[in-house]
Amino acid sequence: MSTLFSSLLAAFFYGATCLYLVNCLWRRAPFNKVLVTSLTLIGFAAHGIHLFTLLLSEQGLVLSLFNASSLIAFSIIGLVLLCLTRMPVHILLLPLLSLGATTVICSQFLPQGHLQPINEAPGILAHILFSILAYGMITIAVFQSMILLIQDQQLRKRPVSTLIKHFPPLQSMESLLFGFLWAGWLLLSLSLVTGWMFLDSLFAQHLVHKTLLSCIAWLVFGILLWGRYQLGWRGHKAIRWTIAGFFLLMLAYFGSKLVREFILVI
Repeated sequence: MSTLFSSLLAAFFYGATCLYLVNCLWRRAPFNKVLVTSLTLIGFAAHGIHLFTLLLSEQGLVLSLFNASSLIAFSIIGLVLLCLTRMPVHILLLPLLSLGATTVICSQFLPQGHLQPINEAPGILAHILFSILAYGMITIAVFQSMILLIQDQQLRKRPVSTLIKHFPPLQSMESLLFGFLWAGWLLLSLSLVTGWMFLDSLFAQHLVHKTLLSCIAWLVFGILLWGRYQLGWRGHKAIRWTIAGFFLLMLAYFGSKLVREFILVI
């Protein structure tokens, strides 16, 4: 299967699922969970084939800005698909599949920038893997925090909107949010530890901004988790801290890649 066909196939099924979910929300009708899961799985399989052929080359791992974005979106969607086996969180797929369709099209059609393929030792590849999984897990948490905010606002309305019927219970959504945050924070910790162990210098000129922002993000998420279990932080306060940490982390990773691949070469 060519990268073009697999990218278009993934984008089509992701887009079709999003349109179906939007249509159900617009008509305030229940959606077919089996259909949503099936369409997502087909798109997810095509997305995986696309990434496999795009990332792996004879020179090494081609992890450019758009390829990395697509890989993170792929890991996020895969994690949500696993969650669907235990919790009815299909509504989370609406923003995530939109992200998946966008990244898979960008990785196929937009310029890849100036970046050499990665052909490194297993320790550095582990650092890269932990980083990507951490970004993916925390991205899920941010999307879920947005949905949690919408859900909270809907519950405060009188009468309560029928839109709320599509959401899992508020307590389940909040528990899942902090489960994702815990997993993301631990993966980020492993990313920083493996980076310290296997990279020559985390504070080299081309890494210092990424390292500093990642450490600050790690601290922000650590304070949030401490505040949750020691001070009972929840609701809007938890959402604000989640967004702040996410912004720092995305700026650390994608900001540095954007500068290195596109700006510094001009």
